[in-house]
Amino acid sequence: MKLSISREKFLDALQKVTSIIGSRSTLPVLANVLIEAVKDKITLTTTDLEVRITTEIEAKVEENGKTTLPAKKLLSVVRELPGDELDLNGDDNHHISIQCGKSLFKLLGLAPDDFPQPVTITPVRSIKIPQMELARILGQISYSVSIDDSRKVLNGILFSIKENTFTSVATDGKRLALVEKVIEKYEGEEGDSIVPSRSANELVRLLQKEGDVLVDIGENQASFKVGNTVMMTKLVEGNYPNYRQVIPTSFSKKVQISTSAFASALRRVSLVVSDSSSFVKMTFNKTSLVLYASSSEFGESKESMDIEYGGPELNISFNPVFLSDPFKNLDADKITLQMNDGYSPVAISAGEGFLYVIMPVRSK
Repeated sequence: MKLSISREKFLDALQKVTSIIGSRSTLPVLANVLIEAVKDKITLTTTDLEVRITTEIEAKVEENGKTTLPAKKLLSVVRELPGDELDLNGDDNHHISIQCGKSLFKLLGLAPDDFPQPVTITPVRSIKIPQMELARILGQISYSVSIDDSRKVLNGILFSIKENTFTSVATDGKRLALVEKVIEKYEGEEGDSIVPSRSANELVRLLQKEGDVLVDIGENQASFKVGNTVMMTKLVEGNYPNYRQVIPTSFSKKVQISTSAFASALRRVSLVVSDSSSFVKMTFNKTSLVLYASSSEFGESKESMDIEYGGPELNISFNPVFLSDPFKNLDADKITLQMNDGYSPVAISAGEGFLYVIMPVRSK
């Protein structure tokens, strides 16, 4: 292998593929990045046997070849090199010399034949969606994924395609977040798939502001093509619970509130909360909403907002973390709260197809 490449492009490609590499790998080669040089490009690939990321970049290749190098060490070296262009030279032992200006490194590689081969995906359905749109969707729901390993299906995000509607859902049993989006076209059959939350987080990191992402979903695997980068992931096995059952079919009370004003008030009131067992109490009056919180360690806080409610007084309390999570990624000007009483699920809707259902907590 012999080639020259832009340091900036090489660094960017390495940053895309190295994040999935853990500190403890069962196989030494899993700590390495597979580098393949052919014609006028090189391909970089990493995998942890659950997720596989491959990206391509242009290069001046004099001699084709391939090797695997310690990914994180290679990233550290390339990040510190001072020049604009790197010269890579490989030998028969799969080791690589990296020359940049007056700096010279020689990294010891492992045989590329030991690197795991990719799994072929036969798509059962495919969709194309703007990268920014998918990033927005995942950002608005991913916090609701369960971290409890006892129910594996809740450790992922549901991707459902039915009747030209793409629905993404995340829930941990105490709250549920979903976004529905009408899609103009998809190929294949309708159905549900569960993408592991870790894979979804990696995908968000790869998504850009422009362009589309092509999603191919197979029986057990899915791939996401973003420009010159492809991420493949195993899917979570099992059936996602019927999330529609937890969404009340009707509500007796409804109020619309400024998103930014409510989020700011909630953030301020929650400053005195000390632990996860604490709560924020919301009192709805005809013309105002009062938020109240207290703790034995720090004291108490209260703030009121002007609203148009018109119904009977209603007291309802929430876990402050659960209540505030949606507002970290909402870009809508207003939210709509729909309620029945102080003990039943509450729905928060906003923007394009976003819905958040949260259970109140019992307060003293």
